[in-house]
Amino acid sequence: MSPRRSYDQYCSAARALDAVGDRWTLLIVRELLAGPRRYTDLHADLPGVSTDVLASRLKDMEREGLTTRRRLPPPGAAYVYELTGRGRALLPVLQALGAWGQASLGERRPTDAVRAHWFALPLLRALDAVDVGEGAGGGGLVEVRLEEGKFHLRVGAEGGPVYGDGPAPGEPDATLVLDTGTCTAISRGESTVADAVRDGRVVVSGDGTLAKVLREA
Repeated sequence: MSPRRSYDQYCSAARALDAVGDRWTLLIVRELLAGPRRYTDLHADLPGVSTDVLASRLKDMEREGLTTRRRLPPPGAAYVYELTGRGRALLPVLQALGAWGQASLGERRPTDAVRAHWFALPLLRALDAVDVGEGAGGGGLVEVRLEEGKFHLRVGAEGGPVYGDGPAPGEPDATLVLDTGTCTAISRGESTVADAVRDGRVVVSGDGTLAKVLREA
């Protein structure tokens, strides 16, 4: 296996870009923040990436200690890719990058693909900003329902997946029902979740602290 290209600069930013600066790498991290994924699922949720490039990036990421590959036990018996602790540590990097890029999001272009779970990290960022009071334990499992589908978030997660496709795996602490326009406005930074709740654009249910705070905001 040929060595990866390097900037050959004694600089932490350059070293970081040696590991994650290639095209598609951080978007693969975005997908794997949802937990272990099969190659075919990754390819389906990364429209535009070729099979050769995806396979190459996954090998590079494993070599850099960002991901591991393992075989599921029967009856699944498929290989899945998942983030290591080093890979999961890129969450705040992706969140900062998303916050920086939200002003450039603009209107959706005809050529833009979209997946419901791509709203997960912007919503997680917005929910992390909600003041639930010191020591109130306002994190937990949040189910989000859009026209395009459902996904769930783990607000305040210390490790493991921070979001996932489909309904929450268990009783959520809060459920948010909203349309794509409202979710887009939150993703662009044009609205907070609390403002959207007050305006009736987000319907909140659930008994968790976060749900109560949002309803009372």
